[in-house]
This record gives sequence, structure tokens and C-alpha cells, in this order.
Amino acid sequence: MEEFLSSCRRATQVFFPQANTDQPGPRFHIVLGNEACDLDSMVSALAYAYFLSKTVQSEMLALPLLNIRQSDLVLRSDNIFLLQQTGLSPDLLLFRDQLDLRALQRAGRLQLTLVDHNVLPSSDSDLEGAVVEVIDHHLLEREPSPSCPVTVETVGSCATLVTERIVQKAPHILDQQLAQLLYAAVVLDCVNMAPTAGKVTPKDSQYAAVLETRFPALPQRGALFQALQNAKFDVSGLNVEQMLLKDMKAVSGCLNLAVSVLYITLEEFLQRGELEAELSGFCQKFGFDLLLLMTISFTESKEPIRELAVFSHSTTCREQVGQYLEQARNPALNLCPVSSPHSHITAYQQGNTLASRKKVLPIMKDFLKEQDGDRRLGDIEEEESRVPPTPMNSLVEGCPLDDGLPHISPQDLVEKVSKMADRGGN
Repeated sequence: MEEFLSSCRRATQVFFPQANTDQPGPRFHIVLGNEACDLDSMVSALAYAYFLSKTVQSEMLALPLLNIRQSDLVLRSDNIFLLQQTGLSPDLLLFRDQLDLRALQRAGRLQLTLVDHNVLPSSDSDLEGAVVEVIDHHLLEREPSPSCPVTVETVGSCATLVTERIVQKAPHILDQQLAQLLYAAVVLDCVNMAPTAGKVTPKDSQYAAVLETRFPALPQRGALFQALQNAKFDVSGLNVEQMLLKDMKAVSGCLNLAVSVLYITLEEFLQRGELEAELSGFCQKFGFDLLLLMTISFTESKEPIRELAVFSHSTTCREQVGQYLEQARNPALNLCPVSSPHSHITAYQQGNTLASRKKVLPIMKDFLKEQDGDRRLGDIEEEESRVPPTPMNSLVEGCPLDDGLPHISPQDLVEKVSKMADRGGN
């Protein structure tokens, strides 16, 4: 795999700047994951491009392209962890901001295979003519076309379908490294293959077992899953901007608001140096009027702790949002004000630990509707185009605390949320 990825980088560098112009040059068959670039999407792109390079006799160069900017990889800490565990340097990867797909398409030098999604987002709709194959595990949204074979099955992980293709067509290319990449993606997306999570299917189990049998030195399933989960929510190496972007949703109306989930205690976050200056810079950079910060952490006995803070330089905005959240009844957040060392940050303990961001976002949308007065309902929109999309199996989008478990472990949390996240398309 290292040599393959190195050759991909060399190919784009040798023909640079030709690779980013309309001038004649090599043709590329690019395997493109989805915009969230979660671990399943990254692994599926790497593995399928490698498969094509080994099995398809063509002058086209097969290469994987991660569908995020290079600078955003740091937000996908579980991806980085897996790369390190399998001995692959992130420097070997190619990112969306390193190759001009539109220039390649104009020059007739582009073919696309989509993995872990089956339709391009509206921002990439002009690339649709280059799509020649699709492998995905989400609900089929793509119109059928005789020129574009589509493999879509609602299994737990797209990596399962890629593994199936490799095992059936080119089992000889599987080695320990490739097997570990695929196995990790399947185990993580299928929530440690736990039936209670509602993600794993017989095909996922079948191909996980195939990998386990062929490569007995693979990491133990439970330990691998826990290590990936720990890495996924590790923010220790992130700066404030990266922490805010890691798990963020934005809504807009008369105001532009962002709701970010932070995987540390509020006290720890508020003690960061130059915090207000960094939050101000973040708002200015991305055009936000106000930030709603939701923290989640656990006690030693694994009980969840939720806290909330409101940041804005506008005292009026900050006070209005704070008051609205305090008075919210659907659901009641049971907020208790706590001391904040920053004049532009209002801080709360959140008594209702069942209220995840999935519950708070509608409250914020209602606030914007009331502020907008006669604006139409449809004018209050979620916006994610300015920042990397949150991976669809995020902890906070369908929090298992919504089910009111009296005692919950991190693994319970992940299993429940993955089951609920199916409603969001993963």
C-alpha cells in the first residue's frame, strides 16, 4: 500500500501543473469518498483504488482522493490513529484541495468511482458526467444509468462491500495491512459487530470473519473498537478552531449560529489561554454571530455530564439566547448558571443530560423563527457548506441518552447512537 500511495503522489507531482490544467496529460480514475471523510469512507477509497490498480489493465491511473482539505484531516483523529496503526503516513494521502477535478474533466482526463455515497452533492453536480461506478451502503438516490454500474446494499459498512469485491475478484492482493484497514472500518461502523446496535448485517459478519480467518494476527475485535472510539473523541491535540469544527452544525436566519460539541469539561475549555480572542477569530472567519458550545464528559462511574456555554460579543444576542434556552420546555434543559471567567461567555450546567444537540438544534431554530418574525419556516436553514461535514456516525446526532438509560457506559452510548444515526443516512 505504501508504494501504491507513493506512486499516486508521484504521478500527480510529475504532471503538476498539468494535473491541474486543461493541458494534455495522463488520465485519472479517481476513487472518491464522501465529504465527511469518516474512517469508512477513507478506507473504502484507499482499498478500492488499490484494487483497481492491481486488476484493471488501463492507461488510466487509479488513485484514491480524500474528499476534504488536507488541513481538515486533523479533525478525523480516528482516521489518523488507524493510519498510524497500519504504518501509513498521512503525507502519502491525496486530498481534494490538491487536485483540480474540474480541470481534469474539461480536458477529458477524469473518471470517478464514488464510494460510501451514491450521489454527488450539489456543489459537485457538474462532475456527474465523470462518474463511472458507485459502491455504497446508503439509501439509493442515484438514477439508474447503463454507463455507470451501481453496487448499493444497506450493510453496516461500505468497507464490507469493498472487501467482498476484493475477496471475490483478487484475494491475492490482500495482506495484513490492507486487511487491518478494512477490518477496522467494518468493526467501527458496525459498532463492534454488536447486534443490539442495529448496524451489523450478515454480510458484514461474513466478511469480518473472512478477514479474521485469513489474518489471525489482526487486533482483537473489542480492543480495536475501543481504541478507535477513544481516538475518535480525542481532542487533546486540537486547537480551539479545530475543536469547534470537529463536531459542528450551523443554522442561519436573522443570525448565523453554530452549535459545537466539545469532548472535554466546560471548566477545562474555559481555562484555555486567549480563549475569547480565539472564539472571536473563529466567528469572524466563518461569519457567525454567536456560538453555542455543548460539552459532554463522563464521571469516574461513567455517568454523563453535559454543560453548555453561549459566546457572543453582542450582549443582547448572548442574553436573548441564554434566556430562551433557560425557558425552553420542549425539552427543558434544566440549566443552572455557573461562573464564567470570560465576560462574553455565559456558562451553564445542563441538568437534563438527555438533551443532546439533536434536541437543542430545534430550540435554536425556533429562537431564530421568533426573532425573524414574518420570515417563512423554510428560511431557517442548517448550513454546513463552510466547514467539513460531521461524520454521520457522530456521538451527538442521536444521543443514546435520549432513551434515558439510568447508567451508561461509553460503549452503550456508541451502540445506541449508531442505531439511531441510521435515520440520518449512515
